[in-house]
Amino acid sequence: MGGSRRLLAVWLTPVPQHIVAMSSGGTVAPMKGQPGPSSPRAVRLPWRYLAAAVTIGVFALLLSSGLPASIRRTISGIGLVSGALALGAVCFYRFRRATGRRRIAWLLFSLASLPAAACNVFRWANGASAGDLVSPANFLATLALLIGLVAVAVYPAAPRRLTELARMALDGVVIGGSLLYIASLTLFPHMLSSHREHGGDRLLPLLLPVVDVVVATIAGLLSWRASPADRPSLALGCVGFSLYALSDFALALITAEGTFELGTVVDLGWIAGYVTLTLAISLSRPVRRTEVPRELSPVLGTVLTFGLFAMAALAGLVWNAAAGHVPARVLWLTVLLGVAGRQVFLIVDNERLRRGLEQRVVARTDALRQATLRTALLVNSVGEGIYGVDRGGRITFVNPAAARALGYGQRELIGRDAHGLFHVPSTDEPTHTGETCYIRYAIRDRLVTSAEEDAYRRADGLQIPVEVTATPLAEDDQVRGAVVVFRDVTQRREVDRMKREFVAMVSHELRTPLTAIRGALGLLAGGALGSLTPNASRMVHIGLESSDRLTRLINDILDIERIEAGVVAMDFGYHASAEVVDQAVDQVHVLSEQAGIRLAVADVEGYVYADPDRVVQTLINLLGNAIKFSPPGTTVTLETLEHTAFVEFAVRDHGRGLPDDQLETIFSRFEQVDSSDARAKGGSGLGLAISRSLVERLGGRIWAENNPEGGSTFRFTLPTSPPRSTPTDESFPGTEKENLGGRPSVIGAEPSERPKPVPTR
Repeated sequence: MGGSRRLLAVWLTPVPQHIVAMSSGGTVAPMKGQPGPSSPRAVRLPWRYLAAAVTIGVFALLLSSGLPASIRRTISGIGLVSGALALGAVCFYRFRRATGRRRIAWLLFSLASLPAAACNVFRWANGASAGDLVSPANFLATLALLIGLVAVAVYPAAPRRLTELARMALDGVVIGGSLLYIASLTLFPHMLSSHREHGGDRLLPLLLPVVDVVVATIAGLLSWRASPADRPSLALGCVGFSLYALSDFALALITAEGTFELGTVVDLGWIAGYVTLTLAISLSRPVRRTEVPRELSPVLGTVLTFGLFAMAALAGLVWNAAAGHVPARVLWLTVLLGVAGRQVFLIVDNERLRRGLEQRVVARTDALRQATLRTALLVNSVGEGIYGVDRGGRITFVNPAAARALGYGQRELIGRDAHGLFHVPSTDEPTHTGETCYIRYAIRDRLVTSAEEDAYRRADGLQIPVEVTATPLAEDDQVRGAVVVFRDVTQRREVDRMKREFVAMVSHELRTPLTAIRGALGLLAGGALGSLTPNASRMVHIGLESSDRLTRLINDILDIERIEAGVVAMDFGYHASAEVVDQAVDQVHVLSEQAGIRLAVADVEGYVYADPDRVVQTLINLLGNAIKFSPPGTTVTLETLEHTAFVEFAVRDHGRGLPDDQLETIFSRFEQVDSSDARAKGGSGLGLAISRSLVERLGGRIWAENNPEGGSTFRFTLPTSPPRSTPTDESFPGTEKENLGGRPSVIGAEPSERPKPVPTR
């Protein structure tokens, strides 16, 4: 029993895709992991098709040979009974493994095989029949076909719309009725004539081929409108039931004459039908949810349907006498009603679809109009200026806020060149052109520019400082233009200036009393007024440390304000990376020894164009933080890596690392990972903010990242050459992700001219 199941499972295994179809020669490239043919001209046939063809061929030879009638009758009986049982076994195997609608179809097919097998047993046992038209065999065969008809109808896994089922039914009436009408005129005229003489029982054998034609027609229509995965199985099913129909037609003709005997080539149609249906079921596979039924060709289907109808009409004209019989007239009337119903149904269905499409178009148009109005209202109501440009930099739309800020009318700006109209050229670059504008970067390089500082010229000639964001406008992977959002930052700059002045004034005013406090505490600690008690000495020591910390805080605030204000003088020049690294390491060496941290300098290469003092200051800040937050006994590593247009500095530690959501905010003012760090580790939270301001002033970029093995790495870049107005081929690391098309960012320009990349971390 186990061997039979394994054999059945092997038979039902899907056919490898690399095997060549039986009817087509040549070779096909094998699938990945599948062995190919042994030679370029080798022809490999699917073994299932080959087995089916061999089986049918063997029975054809045996039934058409000169063997005795009893032996041929036994061969036919064995073939018919075993074919029905094999078909039922295969269907039951599929039923056990299937789900959904397909499971019901397999159950019905397996049930249909039982009366089919009983019919074949009855015919085998009786051997021959002479005029026994209403026999149990015919009844069992008709029952099996009717159950198979229901099974074929529910075979498709995806449920179909009612209108689609109605159209298929009408097509089936036209196709099947035309075939039966042609058959009634060509094959059964004498049966129709004997209808009047012997009564209706002479027409009862026609029920079998009629049901065969109906089932074959439904299978063919389903195959025509099935998913690509189901089409081969349904097409073979149509062939199998057509083979049934041929033998049943022959049975009806022979029975009309009064005799029929098992063991002739007539039985080959039934045997071949069983083999073909078994092959069809073995080729079926589980349906995927992504597979959608698709009609093979609606036009060709209509041509075939009306072609058969035309052939039936022509046959009625040729065999006019046979067409006068009542059954033929009934068939022809059924076909005519099917054609008329099909056309009426198509007209009604098309009209319904047209009205539904019109309603959907109206609804979509209204929704699009509402969305457009909401978008226009949103764009027109925002306080920031928004304008769009095409690929040539000409303005295509502008909102009222932008027009008011620039002093123009909205219509007056449409079609004008944005760069030439109100972009103020850089004062230090008289040759400033549109090629170095962020709009050109967005259109040409797909670069997103965020928080870019610029100056716009109003219609009255006044200049206003603005903060700009430019984004490429892409459609179907093609850049159609750019959208620019800007805001007037005049008031914000004035507030920043007042804030800086206030901070500077307060800081300077604090220095005077701090100096006096520091001097007085120093005298007390030095014993100028006599020796102090231990408690008094401890309090004086606390006061000295606090005053020193406050002094450092004030100095840091003043430094960062001066750097961001651009008033700090920068002494640019070419300097070796090793030079600034050695200076920074020498100054933090004592601090690392006190903390028990080892400083390691890895590869140091390249030259930078920068202010060496500011680079050393940045390295000291980063090294100091790494030493401060690293456990004793670990190593802090400093290295540089030379690229084409910049040198990358990296300070790596083995501390606790940084939270992912603070990799960027850690560079903000007074920002620390843990609020307790200010008390436990010291510091004001301004060191990294000063470092970022210095690096950006030097033309570089700074960022932080966590190491896979633990700890963190702070990196910053410095250019290797003076700023240029043209983009270079290499960007600072970490900026590629901000560009829509994966293009490099623009470097080599002043910070006010170079688009600022959005932080990646």
